[in-house]
Amino acid sequence: MENIYLSKETTLIITLIIGFLFITLGYVNSKKISDNKSHIVGNRNESIFSLTASLSASALGAWILFGPSSAATWGGIGAVIGYALGTAAPMLFLLNFGPKIRREFPYGMSLTEFVKRRFGTGILKIILILILFYLTIFLIAEITAIASLLNLISKTPLWVTAGLTLIICLLYILRGGFKLSIITDKYQFIIILSVILFSIILILGNLDTNSFELIKQNSPKLVSKNYIPNYTAGLTFFIAVVATNLFHQGNWQRVFAAKNNFILKKSLIYSSIISFLIVLWMGYTGLISFSLNPKIEPDLAFFKIILSNDNVLIIVSILILALALTLSTIDTLINAISSLIIIDGKELNKFLSGREIKNKCNKLILLLCVIVFIFASKGYSILYLFLFADLLCCAAVVTIFYGFFKKKINTKLSIVSIIFGLSSGLLFFPSQNFQSSLLVGNIISLENFSPIISSNLLFISFIVAIIVPLVIIVSYSLRNSLR
Repeated sequence: MENIYLSKETTLIITLIIGFLFITLGYVNSKKISDNKSHIVGNRNESIFSLTASLSASALGAWILFGPSSAATWGGIGAVIGYALGTAAPMLFLLNFGPKIRREFPYGMSLTEFVKRRFGTGILKIILILILFYLTIFLIAEITAIASLLNLISKTPLWVTAGLTLIICLLYILRGGFKLSIITDKYQFIIILSVILFSIILILGNLDTNSFELIKQNSPKLVSKNYIPNYTAGLTFFIAVVATNLFHQGNWQRVFAAKNNFILKKSLIYSSIISFLIVLWMGYTGLISFSLNPKIEPDLAFFKIILSNDNVLIIVSILILALALTLSTIDTLINAISSLIIIDGKELNKFLSGREIKNKCNKLILLLCVIVFIFASKGYSILYLFLFADLLCCAAVVTIFYGFFKKKINTKLSIVSIIFGLSSGLLFFPSQNFQSSLLVGNIISLENFSPIISSNLLFISFIVAIIVPLVIIVSYSLRNSLR
């Protein structure tokens, strides 16, 4: 029988206490929100600490407790480094893109405003749907992650945690909006840093030998320079995480919320370093956990090592960490979705316009959360959900951000490149067992493909989704230059 670390009652009480804290903050601070614009980007005067804390806390969701350590068990040290670099890199990309868009849109609120001016409403609709879909998948993954954790430590049913977490977050974020997300992120950031440092001391202190020596002895291939997945997995996670975070509306809200470009740049640098180190550590725990027990369930690698001695204080600390991570991320996601609907919803449906847009938006968010609740209650693989959402953004990232510099990319070319990139990537995107894809193993038999292809489907799907749009754009540019 599997361990039950806490009773359901204790787990739910702790969840409610943490939730009540943030609900209270929401009601107290909601009076500061004067209009829709401040609901989306606050009062545009965030300091280095508040912006660094918010960028870090909102980027580091409960997925860090599952994804990096899970990837490490099969992708090795390369996957860990790729995941960590992928989490940090978007902040560094925004060092360039952020100030440029702020200069072009001094009162901007989203990336979609740039997309609309640069590419027109046609491509805006595609990007808007893509971003909203990605944010929804992200939301499902986050709720699934916290539900899975509470199920692990107390056997609380997934649907109970999924519903409770969504209700807690909705009770404060729909009232407080973006400014409240910034305020609560400060508290969540401090909790996250404290418990992560505690986990480092605890895990490394409990090992009988040097952690890296343990990995080299028991799982040498995971740190071997000859282990191909170390490279393919690392590059895959780097590409995937960078692409998705560049489209994350929550990040762009924070770009526009900075008091000035100096504060923005400093905050982006600090948050990238913090995010890199935390994700690197979480992935490293997967290497340690796998080296101690090769039969470990990948998604639970971190928890099996941190909860190995059944210490109640440790269990409660991890629960508080998970709740802080989850709430900081899902309030960012819900507010990001809400802000996009308020800013550009009318482009999708005329109903989403007018003075009552905020109320209409809240009703849509409630409906969306019902859908999220249903999917999160199923307990799908957190990592797989993220990877699918990542593919969508990979298909569009070259077209949109290449368009920052190349003005000749028109709407028709943009639409064609994104659609072809996405459809090509989907042909190779692996099934949940990562052994086959729509093209490899279904449309065409596995025997007709080299083992190099069949064993690296995820890597190939992301590479294809990025290269196909690039080839289309470059070919079009060359043809025009020869005329």
